[in-house]
Amino acid sequence: MPEFAQYPCLRGKTVFVTGGASGIGAEIVKGFAAQGAKVGFVDFDRETSEALLASLEGEHAYAFSDLRDIDMLKSAFAELTEKLGDALVLANNAARDDRHDWREVTPDYWDERQNTNLRHMFFAIQAVAPGMIEAGGGSIINMGSNSWWEAGGGFPAYATAKAAVHGLTRTMARDLGGHRIRVNTVVPGWIMTERQKELWVTPEALAKQVDRQCLPDAIDPVYVARMVLFLASDDSAACSAHNFMVEGGSI
Repeated sequence: MPEFAQYPCLRGKTVFVTGGASGIGAEIVKGFAAQGAKVGFVDFDRETSEALLASLEGEHAYAFSDLRDIDMLKSAFAELTEKLGDALVLANNAARDDRHDWREVTPDYWDERQNTNLRHMFFAIQAVAPGMIEAGGGSIINMGSNSWWEAGGGFPAYATAKAAVHGLTRTMARDLGGHRIRVNTVVPGWIMTERQKELWVTPEALAKQVDRQCLPDAIDPVYVARMVLFLASDDSAACSAHNFMVEGGSI
């Protein structure tokens, strides 16, 4: 592994992460903890979350939440705030890229996919922004996807939700910018999480993906987390309302 940057400005800062138990989310949690930040994360996988929390050094917290339930999300964030203080960084990471055939999508399934992949992001911002305003600034990082940029098929409800994330980022960057709150989107490509490897990565599919990229390597989740850390740090103090790609040059 390469030697990554340390950001002194993140030491002691409170960070909230959604979907922090596994995959990219877990790398984000571990990355901030290694910087000396105070990390609060939410997820509906209790066992994996508690194991991750136990592995971290420092002052951190986990709160159970099904992010499709906005009242539960708000309660979880209130619990984390009570333990760690107001978040000055929010990583809106949680999502599920379940595959689905457009012919079989029902209105209920469509709504559930939007609730899983988009709606909670806005309400997470709504929950943390007042504390950031009072503190004089903050950073919000929304997780997008290059799936719709590539015109990827097989999950229209997911791709639509992820395309909408960019609109959310742009409008909230404008609404919150006067308070020195930055809002950006990180755009991962096909990231080699354990879930992806278990469900969808085959030698043929991976070879096709790498061939599409400018860079010839599969992408580890840690590199998405590193971009999130950069956008949370003071090094990115002039960056807002934009997309930051971590996809090997595939679009």
